[in-house]
Amino acid sequence: MKIAIIGAGNLGLAIAKGILHSNGATTMYLTKRNTKSVQDFEKYGNVTVTSDNQEAVKNSDILVFAVQPGQFVSILEETKDLLTEKHVVISTITGFSISKIEEIIGADKFIIRSMPNTAISVGKSMTCICSNELGKKRVDLAKAIFNRMGHTMEIPEEQMQAATVICASGIAFWMRLIRATTQGAIQLGFDAKEAQELAMHTCNGAASLLIESGSHPEEEIDRVTTPKGCTIEGLNEMEHQGLSSSLIRGIVSSFEKISQIRKG
Repeated sequence: MKIAIIGAGNLGLAIAKGILHSNGATTMYLTKRNTKSVQDFEKYGNVTVTSDNQEAVKNSDILVFAVQPGQFVSILEETKDLLTEKHVVISTITGFSISKIEEIIGADKFIIRSMPNTAISVGKSMTCICSNELGKKRVDLAKAIFNRMGHTMEIPEEQMQAATVICASGIAFWMRLIRATTQGAIQLGFDAKEAQELAMHTCNGAASLLIESGSHPEEEIDRVTTPKGCTIEGLNEMEHQGLSSSLIRGIVSSFEKISQIRKG
């Protein structure tokens, strides 16, 4: 695959690393205004670093846009006349709809929106993907790219805001839960480093159990709860204090906020 990452910032470089480390590109272009900080990527041999977006588009088939929202329109305008029937346009820009992209480059292009989260930097992103009608023919291609950096799910575009809350903001929500578990472990006598290690690896194990087994969370909870035991005592106290309710309310509040921002 001939891939261009238009905008080699933190997200763009994370995508580039995921593709390069899995040998997913025959050639790759990385574009950035100031190329000095990404020059080392040319050591891969098949990577060209440039500040010329048009050069990157001309020499690539798959275009991954990872620029700032304020720059996206001008870059699309700058490159739209170079787009051919071979190009696949993949946007990672939050809140920038497919219809807006079509207004600039036309609906006769393969257009895909992808929403990775920050765990992409360690190859564990939950990336949601949607497309225009023509782009449906290239969704599997986009999923193959982002599956190299975690897990993907195709969803309707109208669910992208909700997915932003669950998957992008969700990283922060889970971090707060891990932090709270760490604080609890410190109170029980572990030092801070040990407490965080215990919390984060237990969290990782819980998620892995569900991923590998396909179980419902309650099935796994039942495995570790015994009558009159310490686990059910702790779970019930957490629910009395509103753990599930407060988490759900937080998710809904976050969604209401992102909806307000979108309307504004």
